[in-house]
Formats: sequence, structure tokens, C-alpha cells
Amino acid sequence: MTDTNHSIAFLFPGQGSQSVGMGKDLAEKYPIARQTFAEADDALGYKLSHLCFEGPEEQLRLTEVTQPAILTVSIAALRVLETRIPKPTYVAGHSLGEYSAHVASGTLAFADAVRTVRNRGKYMQEAVPVGVGAMAAILGMDPGKVAAICHDAAQGEVCEPANINSPEQIVISGHTTAVERATKLADERGARRAKMLSVSAPFHCALMKPAQDRLKNDLDAVKMQKPVYPVACNVDAELVTDDLRARDTLLRQVTGSVKWDPCMRLLIAKGVQTFIEVGPGKVLCGLMRQIDRSKPCLNAGDDQSLDKTLKHI
Repeated sequence: MTDTNHSIAFLFPGQGSQSVGMGKDLAEKYPIARQTFAEADDALGYKLSHLCFEGPEEQLRLTEVTQPAILTVSIAALRVLETRIPKPTYVAGHSLGEYSAHVASGTLAFADAVRTVRNRGKYMQEAVPVGVGAMAAILGMDPGKVAAICHDAAQGEVCEPANINSPEQIVISGHTTAVERATKLADERGARRAKMLSVSAPFHCALMKPAQDRLKNDLDAVKMQKPVYPVACNVDAELVTDDLRARDTLLRQVTGSVKWDPCMRLLIAKGVQTFIEVGPGKVLCGLMRQIDRSKPCLNAGDDQSLDKTLKHI
């Protein structure tokens, strides 16, 4: 269905959407979902499926496990969904979710994506010693003011906007001391709230450069095809329609900020009427309510939400 009046975008979640038990009901009910988990287990050489279905949670929370786990649940849900509804006009994913979007668009083979994001998670975790970096959410403050706060708080350290998620929510990242200074400044300058986040590393800032350098070899070695559907990329908030650009944007994404709000506004400007969050959780639908309440955002992450979405489409 390419009629712009009914155009659909598939959105894929990133880290933070994981929970023990995710994907289990899909694997029990749908052979294609079961097969997806089996493919991931084979690609990684361990039972990722068991960690998704049974936990333990502390292991599922390890970045090098979380990233392939969310990708696998997202692709399992996608494969169940995609045979039953019209094809999307565009796809997009939040940070790690951009890999899911490229699998959905045929740019990357699923097994290659699973292995690449496992390594991506490992490199990101190892880039900065624990405690040296941090992230914080600044709520109710516009991007220009947040950028100014980051600049003023840096004082020779790294402090940068990492996720421009919605008009209501921007996440900053950098050295712990600089991010702490920035949260105090945000409070003083009228943010509705500024809070430190419980994360394992300072993602999407210059401190991730060692991870980006290591990931380059992995991305260079992976075979990529021209995307079937244009992918709204995080780092530029532009549509990616060729494999060379896909490789470049996935690499720059490690240190670059996730421009999620601009990505969604781009898709709305392109005529997208319905968004479907494919994968665990409802984070992206929550952000869509803050970006444009008039656009329906449906979920397809488990059997129940999938059924509901199929009735709506």
C-alpha cells in the first residue's frame, strides 16, 4: 500500500525495552518466530532464546546480550506481522533499533545483524571504564537550551545531547562529573525535571569513539544490500536508500546523537499516517504521543498486541 494517505512506518525499539519473558508467547504460537530465535541462537553460539524467555534479568541487562535480544524479538514479531498487513513505506529504529530496521528493509541479513550488535554492545560497554561516564534525562526543555547547558557544563570534559527523543525529553551523555553539572544547570534554568539515568555506559557521545573504531571492521566485513524501504537514520534524520550510506550512518551513530524527534517529523512530513512499533515495550509509542498525538502508534511485541494491531489495520 503506497498511497500516501495510508502510508505505514515500522518503528523498532532500542535498549531499555527489554524484559524477561519477551518473545516467549510468539515463539510458542508461531513457527516463524520460533525459527527466528533458533537462527539467533545459532548465530551467537549460545541460547539467547533462553535468556529472553527465562532470564535471569541481570544477564539480559548486559549490553552485549540486550542488543541482540531486542533485535531478535523485534524480527520475530516482524516476521509474524509482515505477512498479514500492508508493506511499510518507511522504517526506522531507535539506536540499536536501526539495525532491526535495516534487517526489515533487507539491507542486512538477520544473522549478520545479530552478531554485529552483539559486538557493538561489547565494544560500547568496554569503551569507557565503569563510573567514568553517565547519562541523564532532561525533561521539559527545548533542544537549544539543552545544548547550551551541555556546553556550559562540559568544562573541558565531554557532555553532549545523546537522544533527542521528543519535545519533552532529551537525554545527555558524557563524563559523569560533567553530566552531573549539567543536571544541576538544567534544574536552575527551568527544566521540568533533570535526572541521572541508571545505564551501564555513556552512549551516543564522543566517549564512544573507541567503540566506533572497533565496530568499523565489523561493518566493513558485513555484506549489505540496497534497502527495500527507505530507512530514516538516527544520526542525520534523513532517509537512507543505499547500502554505502547505510554502513556510514550505522557507524557514525555510535558517537552521534539519536535524532528521534526529527526522524519522526520527517516521516510525518512524508505522509506517514500510521506508526507500528515492532518489538518489545511501548517506548516509541510513548514518544510519538509527545511528538504528534494525532498519529496513531500501534504495538506488535507480543501475541496480544499483535492481534490488536491486526484488527486495527
